[in-house]
Amino acid sequence: MIDRAVLKGDVMKRKNIKKKGIALLLVITMAAASMTGCGNKEDTKEPATEIDFADLTGGGSDNSSNNDAVETPGAEESSAEQMAEEETREGMYRSELTNEWIDESLKNQRPIAVMVDNEKTALPHYGLTEADVVYEIMNSTANGRITRFMAIVKDWGKIVQFGSIRSTRPTNIMLAAEWNAVLCHDGGPFYINDWIAKKYSANFSGGFSRVDNGKSREFTEYICTGDLDKKFSSSNYSTEYNEYYKGQHYNFSNSEIDLASVGATVDCREIELPFPHNSSRLQYNESTGTYDYYEYGQAHTDPQHGNAQLTFKNLLIQNTTFSQLDQNGYLIYNAIDSGRDAYYITNGKAMEVTWIKADESDITIYLNKQTGEQIELNTGKTYVALVPSDSWNDVVIK
Repeated sequence: MIDRAVLKGDVMKRKNIKKKGIALLLVITMAAASMTGCGNKEDTKEPATEIDFADLTGGGSDNSSNNDAVETPGAEESSAEQMAEEETREGMYRSELTNEWIDESLKNQRPIAVMVDNEKTALPHYGLTEADVVYEIMNSTANGRITRFMAIVKDWGKIVQFGSIRSTRPTNIMLAAEWNAVLCHDGGPFYINDWIAKKYSANFSGGFSRVDNGKSREFTEYICTGDLDKKFSSSNYSTEYNEYYKGQHYNFSNSEIDLASVGATVDCREIELPFPHNSSRLQYNESTGTYDYYEYGQAHTDPQHGNAQLTFKNLLIQNTTFSQLDQNGYLIYNAIDSGRDAYYITNGKAMEVTWIKADESDITIYLNKQTGEQIELNTGKTYVALVPSDSWNDVVIK
């Protein structure tokens, strides 16, 4: 069984390390099987050697008599980064989900996490371009391993129509909790019952608007204007972050990241994911510097916003084991794990990383595979794919 105390302690060490110039002191070694059914660890890693770093800023003590101190290489860059971090805009703040400048009134507002049906019949999706983060996750081992989206939305007050909405799975409850988000869905199999009852869990199940779109009933439920206000007002949930909020999820850079400068990379103009039902892929768009999303052989567009294509600045592609719960295809991803492979992709480059999630509601952290340091992301929207480990080798990067 996983020693969660050790695992959580290591996560805290990693989260408290400075972004620049300080090495991690520890690399996780972890045994098999968590309470969510983690699979056997495939690889073992040697513990990292502790490294003692000098002060990289080049500054000595105030009473130093050395007037000929050598200027540290990169000091000018550090100064520029500091200036970028100190930038402010009146009435605005940098979103904790994307690092983009948004209205300051949203600062303490918790996001929602919306379960979006991804069957072809459910297309087109309305409002998905409003999401700050989109997860794509295998929803069942049946039907060609059909996927479902979970969209994290910070500014949910502006929603006019979003969806369509479908049921949730245990994995989504864990992932939504990382953001302190209220999960919006329409029911689910009995496997979710114990998870919904968790103290950190918050959810709105069903009762959203029905839109006459000519489809059968299961494809007609959407979050529409006013739905969430009614849901919150009739619940015990706060619209603001509560005691289960873990803090900002990703580390963002205020200046554009060139992955080649922080680790070994390969070109990534396109990535094809091993989801056979919808054949999802993302293609780099030189003009926008983002990755456009395609599925079912066509561009994914949003009629709620002028048929804009769904696109992302950051891609996190995560190798994750899973446990099948029955013969009907229901499953749970082993989301509590450590040291498994992943890719961070941005600006036409892919870098190998590893990921760690210490407990059910804890944030998933991504680490540079070469240095062990927590990675920084570029400002913008993020796509996260949980790729089943048994098809990880079928991910195509080109």
